[in-house]
Amino acid sequence: MSEPIRILVAEDHLVARVGVTTIVNMQPDMTVVAEASNGQQAVELYRQHRPDVTLLDLRMPGMGGVKRPSPFAPSFPRRA
Repeated sequence: MSEPIRILVAEDHLVARVGVTTIVNMQPDMTVVAEASNGQQAVELYRQHRPDVTLLDLRMPGMGGVKRPSPFAPSFPRRA
């Protein structure tokens, strides 16, 4: 079996974050490696864990998904 898809969940609402994390972790080929409750924490955790996928809330304190996805991009080149 291959390595699971590593996911960062960034959501400021606790109930939504726990729900998404629970659903993702139920999948045999996925695992949540980190959870963030604000934009700054999301960037820090992204740099620390280097997830394969980041689920980023569109409206979140510190940085929403639509407004500021750029802090993730400059430090990490696109993976092939």
